[in-house]
This record gives sequence, C-alpha cells and structure tokens, in this order.
Amino acid sequence: MIGDSRSGLPVTRSRAEYVFPTLTAAQVHRVGAHGHVRATASGEVLIEQGQNPFGFFVVVSGELESVRPSAASETLVAVFGPGQFTGEVNTLSGRRALFRTRVTKPGEVIELDRQQMLTFLQTDAEVGEILMRAFILRRAELVAAGVGDVLLIGSTHSAGTLRIKEFLMRNGHPYSYIDLERDPEVQTLLDGFHVAAGEIPVVICRGEFVLRNPTDQQVAECLGFNEAIDQTKVRDLVVVGAGPSGLAAAVYGASEGLDVLVLETSSPGGQAGSSSRIENYLGFPTGISGQELAARAYNQAEKFGAQVIIAKATRLGCDRKPYVVEGENNARIPARTVVIATGAEYRKPSLENLPRFEGAGVYYGATFLEAQLCSGEDVIVVGGGNSAGQAAVFLAQMSARVHLFVRSDGLAQSMSRYLVRRIEETPTIELRPHTEIVGLEGDEHLESVRWQNKETGKTEERNIRHVFVMTGATPNTSWLDDCVALDASGFVKTGADLLPDDLNSARWPLARRPFLLETSLPGVFAVGDVRGGSIKRVASAVGEGSIAVSFVHQVLRE
Repeated sequence: MIGDSRSGLPVTRSRAEYVFPTLTAAQVHRVGAHGHVRATASGEVLIEQGQNPFGFFVVVSGELESVRPSAASETLVAVFGPGQFTGEVNTLSGRRALFRTRVTKPGEVIELDRQQMLTFLQTDAEVGEILMRAFILRRAELVAAGVGDVLLIGSTHSAGTLRIKEFLMRNGHPYSYIDLERDPEVQTLLDGFHVAAGEIPVVICRGEFVLRNPTDQQVAECLGFNEAIDQTKVRDLVVVGAGPSGLAAAVYGASEGLDVLVLETSSPGGQAGSSSRIENYLGFPTGISGQELAARAYNQAEKFGAQVIIAKATRLGCDRKPYVVEGENNARIPARTVVIATGAEYRKPSLENLPRFEGAGVYYGATFLEAQLCSGEDVIVVGGGNSAGQAAVFLAQMSARVHLFVRSDGLAQSMSRYLVRRIEETPTIELRPHTEIVGLEGDEHLESVRWQNKETGKTEERNIRHVFVMTGATPNTSWLDDCVALDASGFVKTGADLLPDDLNSARWPLARRPFLLETSLPGVFAVGDVRGGSIKRVASAVGEGSIAVSFVHQVLRE
C-alpha cells in the first residue's frame, strides 16, 4: 500500500491519490502548528509494531517506510515521501500500531501525539477530511488484502473459526487466514508454534502470542483493543451497546464536548451490522451494508474523541451516584449518565439440536462470510421481517435456491414493500407460508432440515446444510438487575410509558417526570431496539440515540 513502484500491496491509480495524498506546503505548515518538527536518522524506528501509544508523522523531507515484520522477512506496506503522512484507523482509536515505521532517508518530520492529531482533525476541516479519508481507505485496503498483525488458522467446518472471522471483520481488523484443509503448508506452521490440528481455531498475534480456540474477549486483549482506555475515570456519558442507536449517541455526545465511553460486547453494529444491505436508510439510494454503516459511525465517534471498549456489561450499579457499569474482567466504569443501547437478539426456535449447529449450519446474520459457506447450495431463511427479506435477496445471488419460511400467510404485513416485490421477482426465492422448522440433523455440521406446514400438517425433510434464523426479538436487559422498569416482554420502559406505579416502585426522586427516552432511573436513558415501543428501523434508532444526548445535557446541568 504505497505510492511508488516498491509497493507490496496494489492500490489502483484512481484510489492512490486518496489513500496516499500529498499535502501542500501550506497544509503541512498548518499541521506543524499542532506538533513539533524533529530530525530523523536513517534506520531510526519511529513506530514499532504493537506499540501503544504511538505518534502521527508528516514527512517534511526524507522518506519513511512501514513494514510488517515476521520471523523470516518483512512485508513492505507503505512508503511515505515529503508531504505524506503515516497512520490509519488505529491512529484514531489509540489501539496498538499494526506495523513498524522507520526512516529510509534522513530528513525532518512533524510529530503529533494522538490527542494533538484528534484536535487538529476536529479544527481543520480541509486537512481533517484528507486525513480521515486516507485513514479509512488505508484500513479498507489492508482488510481487503488480508495484511495486518493477526494470523487465523482454522477450518470452514469450524463454528469457532466463523465466530472469530466475524469478530475481526465486524471490528474492521485486518487479518490473514489459513485453512487447515486447503493449505499444504499449514502443518509446518502448526508445528512451528507447537499447535495441534485439534486445537483450531488458532489466533497468532504479531507472530508471537498463540491463542488456542480463544474467546472474543481473549482476542481483543491480545490485540490491545482496550488497554489505552482508563476504566476508572468518571465519564459524562457511558453508552452500553454500539449498534446504530448507541453509536449515534456516542457521535452526538462526543461532538458536543462530552466525555463518552462506549461498551460493546463483541462487534459494533448490532443486528444492523449483520445485515447484507440496508436500502431504505436516508441518504443511501443504492443501499449500504450494515457493517459499512457501523464502521463509518464507529470512525466518526472516534474522530470526536469517544472511546470504545470491547467488554460485556454484566451489571448496572444503580444504588448510588455516579452510577457504575460493571463489565467482564472486573471492569467498573463510573458514569454521570448512561444510555442503554443493548438492542435485542433474534428469538431462537425451540429445537433440540440447535446449540450444536450454531455457527456450523445455523446462523443469525447474513454477511459475505456466511454467504461464502453456502455458495451453490440450497439455504433456508426463517423470518418475515426486513432483516429476513434482505438476507433472502442477498443469499439468492450466490445460493442455488432460498426457501423463505414464515409462520403467517405472507409478507405484506411485516416487510417493506420494495423487499416484497424483489422477493416476488426473484425466481430462486421460494416463499413457504405457515411453515416452521421442526428438526435439525447432522454430525459436526448441519446436514438435513425437517419442516412442517402448520396449515396442512404436511412434514418434509431435505438435505439442506444452512439455515438463517431472523425471527422475533428478545431484549438484552438481563444485566440491568432490576434497576429500571421493564414492560411485560422485558423491554425498557421510558418517558410517557412510565406509569405512576412504575415511578413509585422505583422511588423516583425528582419533582419532574422522566424525560422522553429516560428510564425510571434519573439520568439513565434507553434507545433503539431495547426500548419498549421502539420502531424497529435503523433510522429511528439513530434518531433516538441523537435525541437522548439532548436530555443528557439537561441532566448534567441538574
């Protein structure tokens, strides 16, 4: 990824000027006002792989190169000449450096630390746009090329491999992948790291640390996702959940000067992040994938200084102020205000063998990763909402046939009309009304599915290896520990939905009634799918996240 002939990664000429732009002399001078100029010596390492924190450099004279080090050799990633600058998305987030950056020709550079760089991004609109676009495009090139600081060794038949792929992909982290069944050199690699084939998936961080079948949290720790974050600092706002509503709250809160921390269990985007394409979101006439939308919002939040920690919220400490959001690994994060944006999960059908096949034939999202697994095969999509419709249309492009199961007699009442029309016009999608799955069979991977038409009572079984479940919604509220009032279905009650009995039971201490989106606990808000009565659309979730911030300001003034 480079602007000259020594490139190790290809970048098309049309993109090169955006991926590796050259700042004008006047623009370089403006950057210099926020940092300091320093001389460089040939061979000097300015950034080491895995370093945290690390600086941001603009080349005044001389030359720098970024390389990916390994035990055997180095891979050239980028070369920076006068007027060019280092950095990519980790420069925004404060996570560890992906590569080693050193001086190849002595000269001078302008150095800014991360906070100075963020301040410059927010105050210089012209150059800030150039930097942000370059950071985002560089990360996209790295992800596409599979060049980063992670090697994943796994199998297409392993649920754990798919889980880690999804975790890295949805966090936008570049990685290399080696398939146990397809790569002839894999055994030599396994032997070199003293790993047995039965221990896959295996994650190797920076060529040094070996994780055998790790949890998402262990991968996050190895990559240093959370280490730059002070978890003891009292925050103006803690947002729990990084779906569209949570990310919107983070963007608006941080851009308006609040100290914002976001907790996300594993991957930004929530249910929307697993959507193959969202076509009715305002401003995107050709549609946008849920992952891409989440990535843009995530980068936008970091640009304004919001921090994101990968950790599962386990409890809300609500007996005193500041409130405390407790998380995994004994995290205790104090907060003046809290936005609950933990969303909802698809309701799982009551099937005996379901847990055995989750990630190995049964999936709760339809992204490019899952689509690759079922290319040319029949698949089943269960659900009648927009998410199921988007999945069916997306999978129909690669699958032999998509069987769309709905419990009702059709789609008109539960799905947007444009999706209904598209399904009707796609010959490889077969709608099966009044149909439910009654059995799943297989060994290590799903092999056959049995279903029943509830209207006729007819049962059928076929050798279908992939089922996508997108039905109903179960709110993620178990961690709230009776701190806020819930409705009969377990969703959080807010604003006008809170009855006098709810407030009396919660011992509401204020003379005023709760604000719109405020729960029965003052200063704690609920937005998006986790909130009772919410409209299950991405646009409304984003709107709720932004509206909540206006009330957060009022609470902080109280």
